[in-house]
Amino acid sequence: MPSAETLQQIKTKFPTVEISEFRGQSRICVSCDAVHDVLQFLKDELGYTLIIDITCVDYLYYPNAKDRFGVIYILGQPESSERLIVKTFVNDPEPKLPTATDLWQGANWLEREVWDMFGIRFEGHPDLRRILLPEDFQDHPLRKDYPLQGRGERHNIPVVTRDMG
Repeated sequence: MPSAETLQQIKTKFPTVEISEFRGQSRICVSCDAVHDVLQFLKDELGYTLIIDITCVDYLYYPNAKDRFGVIYILGQPESSERLIVKTFVNDPEPKLPTATDLWQGANWLEREVWDMFGIRFEGHPDLRRILLPEDFQDHPLRKDYPLQGRGERHNIPVVTRDMG
């Protein structure tokens, strides 16, 4: 967990950031317009030089949710073993965020996975294309409005059989 001093530095530099803690984990919520500036500050000024993960939550059916998607960045500070969660929100019809690949090379495939599964576009990404699904796949299957049985896209996938004898 980041120190109180670290959290105060974040709050001083970005007064609109909301800071919270849950079960020993600190989280900051930031607007999508400021997320890149916050990430850069965390990396360059506070030593969060490791990007651990980027993921997404679809809040479509959550009661009282104000936004459709929450994009979560998990950062690490290798010298102190601190972790910090940075969360921002985007909405339809075209959810998009600035890429973090200019800050961490490791963000490349993480952003591609979020694009593939949720349809969040990362502007400025050097190679934003599908990473898990075929290029011609039309949807983003981890969205809550995607049907559990799919939309018929499995009709042309060949069946793999194995000789068990």
